Amino acid sequence: MRWQLRIGPRAERELASLPDDVRRRIARRIDALQIEPRPRGCQKLAGHDGVYRLRAGDYRILYRIADVVLVVMVIRIGPRRDIYR
Repeated sequence: MRWQLRIGPRAERELASLPDDVRRRIARRIDALQIEPRPRGCQKLAGHDGVYRLRAGDYRILYRIADVVLVVMVIRIGPRRDIYR
């Protein structure tokens, strides 16, 4: 079963600003969310309703999962030191 993948405007800007090699690695991780929205290594963030974190090297991908409608919404992409601010 494939999930619908949506990338928010802020996440699109953050992804576009990354170096090419990092962008490709993160894009592969995001594309894999269509097949498995809760892959091994993802963590649900405490204090954020339905927000999950996925590591991609020194970068983090923050996303929400809507189980009822099978949608994964990427909301932020960035380096670990800045993503949680």
